[in-house]
Amino acid sequence: MKKILVVDDELSILTLLKFNLEKEGYTVDTAEDGKIAFEMAINGGYDFLVLDVMLPSMNGMEITRKLRREKIDVPILILTAKDDQVEKIIGLEIGADDYLTKPFSPREVIARMKAIFRREEITKAQLHTPEQMNDQELEVHQPLLQAGEIIVDPNNFSVNVRGKKVDVTPKEFELLSYFMKRLGRIIPREVLLDRMWSFDFDGTTRIVDVHVSHLREKIELDPKNPKYLVTVRGFGYRFQQPEEK
Repeated sequence: MKKILVVDDELSILTLLKFNLEKEGYTVDTAEDGKIAFEMAINGGYDFLVLDVMLPSMNGMEITRKLRREKIDVPILILTAKDDQVEKIIGLEIGADDYLTKPFSPREVIARMKAIFRREEITKAQLHTPEQMNDQELEVHQPLLQAGEIIVDPNNFSVNVRGKKVDVTPKEFELLSYFMKRLGRIIPREVLLDRMWSFDFDGTTRIVDVHVSHLREKIELDPKNPKYLVTVRGFGYRFQQPEEK
């Protein structure tokens, strides 16, 4: 049974989400104070956090930032004021997995959570070591993906760039693998949004740009002038072999 922490300073929201999440079979704890929520998140062994931005003592952005610094990779859904694009973008940049604007329905929160849990399960499946695989699984062992000096190993969830291992998030790994399997093809932002996130982000593709920017920081020598992951203005992105000098 998955354990959820819901953090909001509005008691009505806490009560509503706790009731509906428990109906879905989750174990739910709640908190109204930011500092208390942070301590609970550090020590509570939660599977998911629903986290409001505006909180007493410590806001949701700071909680997210500190959890990621502590290498706590629990999925985080942040709750933001309606149409506050800046908060949404900052939240994603510091490590939140998704955002939802108020007002929202409990059904939408649950749908977002389930989508993130499904993506986690896919990622974990990619982490099987050969010792854990049966003969049938070994037969479908995936080949390495390579473009220039970038090598992705889908079986060991690893990325090497110019001979050095690069740490990437599960979402960055998923995105990089998707691009490299479609080398040279133009991928529209809307397609990436659908394939990588599986649901609509209030009609915006900004989350795609944020993750592409993060990925460029890790794989490109000059992220502002990318050679691998290039923008095709008006269409989307293309992952390509770098031009030989």
